[in-house]
Amino acid sequence: MPLLTAGSSVLLVVDLQERLMPAISGAPRVLENAARLVQAATRLDVAVTTTEQDPDKLGPTVEPVAALLPSPAVTKSTFAADLSFPGRTVVVCGCEAHVCVLSTVLALRASGHDVAVVADAVGSRSPENRDAALARMRAHGVDVVTTEMVVFEWLGSSQDPAFREVQKLIK
Repeated sequence: MPLLTAGSSVLLVVDLQERLMPAISGAPRVLENAARLVQAATRLDVAVTTTEQDPDKLGPTVEPVAALLPSPAVTKSTFAADLSFPGRTVVVCGCEAHVCVLSTVLALRASGHDVAVVADAVGSRSPENRDAALARMRAHGVDVVTTEMVVFEWLGSSQDPAFREVQKLIK
């Protein structure tokens, strides 16, 4: 897959929910990077879609991420989100890497989407499950990237008018 561009990407935030996040290994870092991605996406006009798994049981998307989202979450009860983003590369962050993120990413790949999963913005209850999920996704043709990679690829150049503002999200 070539470099990501803001004009051809969509950011998918998977199940960063109130009752789930306390159990996630490294949750503060996952949430911090997810928030950075949402802010960069919003500033660079990248569409953002969010999912919530059974929100009546797992609660809504956690703050501060929820406050940054431009639209309400898509509610789901299956592990794989039934979503389509024609002509877009789907950049994915969220939880749990080995359940809903993995199922969603593999479904997106099966439907022909290019997918990039943001390694430092996905989590699972155990690091082993997260690592195994990332390896499996990579084996299925998914690019594994980091928050900084995504942000700078979306910018494309230090000449972008949003460069200074978006760069501050990383520093």
